[in-house]
Amino acid sequence: QVQLVESGGGLVQAGGSLRLSCAASGRTFSRYAMAWFRQAPGKEREFVAAVSGLGSSTGYAAFVKSRFTISRDDAKNTVSLQKNILKPDETAVYYCADTLALNHTYSRTRANYEYWGQGTQVTVSS
Repeated sequence: QVQLVESGGGLVQAGGSLRLSCAASGRTFSRYAMAWFRQAPGKEREFVAAVSGLGSSTGYAAFVKSRFTISRDDAKNTVSLQKNILKPDETAVYYCADTLALNHTYSRTRANYEYWGQGTQVTVSS
């Protein structure tokens, strides 16, 4: 059974930084794509960033604009999201997502990820 546990959320001022982490267990970590999504109050869950299995490729939502970096540490079974220059409208619950169907690529589509963490709250104050 795949389990994902996010950490690193909290309160930060606009322009500040946060680093989110997701610890995965229950399958061979390095082989498969992983992603971060977010859901703001009253909005749909949206794609933020993804990394393919073995870290060979990454993808970001257009709104990221080079402010975020996704990375994976296969030795520690973790995937991280470094977020810089945060904006108040980026207040949301951030979710880690996992799939056993993609290895050398990734997806920006929520439906392609079978496993989800419980989410971590990020609040950006103005």
